[in-house]
Amino acid sequence: MSEHREDWLKQLDEASKQKQEQFLNGIAAKLQRPRMTQKPQRPLQGAPEFWEQFELGEVEKLEMFQRNFEAAGGYVLRAATLTDASNIIVDKAVELKAMHVLRQDEQLLEQLGLEQAMPQVKVRSWNDDAMEDWKARAAEADIGVVLADYAVAYTGSLALLSSKTKGRSVSLLPTLLFALVPRSSVVTRLGEVLKPLDELKRLPAGIHFVSGPSRSADIENDLTIGVHGPGIVYTIIIDEL
Repeated sequence: MSEHREDWLKQLDEASKQKQEQFLNGIAAKLQRPRMTQKPQRPLQGAPEFWEQFELGEVEKLEMFQRNFEAAGGYVLRAATLTDASNIIVDKAVELKAMHVLRQDEQLLEQLGLEQAMPQVKVRSWNDDAMEDWKARAAEADIGVVLADYAVAYTGSLALLSSKTKGRSVSLLPTLLFALVPRSSVVTRLGEVLKPLDELKRLPAGIHFVSGPSRSADIENDLTIGVHGPGIVYTIIIDEL
């Protein structure tokens, strides 16, 4: 039975290759030129040298990130200290009458003291209970709080790397997202994020780039906000971290 199955799969594979060849030959004939059967030479790979050396000053990076992130519909706030960042989140939670807040299980986020500052709100820490349905808790959360690994000035993007304590659902499912970024983690180019990832022996389970709130125009080209993620995204850049 297994030999018959293997023969059948080989026949399907061969038939598929023949159809592919016929398709490509048909295109070449219409273009009136021979098929390219070998890979073209690529004398240059990756970003050019001048771009690898391009670096904005600290003030320029912050200004460019804010300009590009807000152009995509997000909000950028500055906080001198972690306490200031906590006050921003608490004020917004009060304004929205939030009932559920979910944060990543990071020591820095624990220092925000959201649980003590908002006793009337149910503040949970991702993955602190192995028996909990954390995707469901993220879906019901009014606010998600995450620690971003990088903020890229040139693209206006946040880079979020997932781990056991940094569940990606925290940034994907709540209605509103707060992403905290140390000022030292604001970089100029996307390559400054990607290059270290190339050097890792094992990549994180999820690597997400967030450029403003979720948006989609799949249905009749009608732009809709908040379909595949939070409809409101705040980045808080913290100076003293």
